[in-house]
Amino acid sequence: MKFAKLSLAAIIAMGVSAFADVENIKINGDAKFFYSTNDMGNADLFDRGKVANFGSAGQAGFDLSAEAALADGVTGKVAFTVLSTLGVENNLVSYIWEGSDTKTQWWASEAWLAKKISNTTIKVGRQTLDTPLAFTETWSIAQNTFESAVVLNQDIKDTVLVAAWVGRGNGGAGAGGLTYAGVVNNASNGTDPFTTYGSDGAYVFGAVTTAIPMTTAQAWYYDVVSTAKAYWLQADVALENDLKGLTLGAQYASTDPAAPASKTGSIWAAKVGYATDNGLSVSAAYSSTDTDNGAGANTATGTGASKVYTEAWWNYGYVTAKDVNAYSISAEYNAKDIADFAVYYTNADAGNTSTVKDMSEFTATASRAYGNLETTLAYIYTDADDQNNADAYNTVQLYLTYNF
Repeated sequence: MKFAKLSLAAIIAMGVSAFADVENIKINGDAKFFYSTNDMGNADLFDRGKVANFGSAGQAGFDLSAEAALADGVTGKVAFTVLSTLGVENNLVSYIWEGSDTKTQWWASEAWLAKKISNTTIKVGRQTLDTPLAFTETWSIAQNTFESAVVLNQDIKDTVLVAAWVGRGNGGAGAGGLTYAGVVNNASNGTDPFTTYGSDGAYVFGAVTTAIPMTTAQAWYYDVVSTAKAYWLQADVALENDLKGLTLGAQYASTDPAAPASKTGSIWAAKVGYATDNGLSVSAAYSSTDTDNGAGANTATGTGASKVYTEAWWNYGYVTAKDVNAYSISAEYNAKDIADFAVYYTNADAGNTSTVKDMSEFTATASRAYGNLETTLAYIYTDADDQNNADAYNTVQLYLTYNF
């Protein structure tokens, strides 16, 4: 299970599934408990720890949504998220995954209306987004969402055109000393967590096409009004016939900051992968940023997470910093009736002008579903020159999600 790597082609599926006719009312959700422990500093694995970011973290989450077909072919959805420590900070952990403190927190994570007119779909309200440089991150116990207006058009065969205005979101670093993940910037006791995106919102334009045989190509342009202008180009090829199972990919992104003293930054990445018929898939990727500025990270959060091929499983923000050459290797295997196993390795080599230091990460995961209960056990080995006094450390995480 790779929480940060969302399919960039999912925007096509969104145009079909998220706006399909809904009969009556659909109610669903999930209940989660996430736990993480590391041996940073003087902490030991599975000890409570006493310093934020050292020791252990834990939190429970509850998501509930209702979606229905309304009058005149309009579809609507509302969703709520509740976070609670269940009191584990008193004896099991020292800090939490999300939010500003240990109090029970809740907020409306989605509230939108959608209408399809011919080949055009309009969706307005608080919603998830999946675009390369502004997206909903799903690696933590709560996901960030946006208040936006999105228009998708499919008049061109095998192509989706996207236009969006994004006004607000709840991504960004939390305010409390116990904040761990920093995706949801919500206060406690139900205070609405949404703030401005940048300062004056953002405009997004994109095109995703499968018109080229065996290829999914996409191009995006962003104007984050008070922050930066950026664009993203990507092409992914899935070969057929004698080369079936072989995939190739290329990415290029550039960011032009609004600050007069900041220079334009860019990143390019390439990837090759192969999937066998017996459930094994492997891939390797390489990326490089220029020495003027970094590029490619999610513009809507402070985590540094990205959709760049080389992005680490857990230590975000390194591969997209300036003056960094990075590579990643991964292998995933579906052992039928046993579990899904995966290993990921990322190495970021920072140059003298980089804003980060060298980092390497090795992650191994095992995931299995027991009916509606999804479980993932992860082990992470981190060796970063700017973490833990440049000493390597270990992290063990457990993810439990019950879907209903």
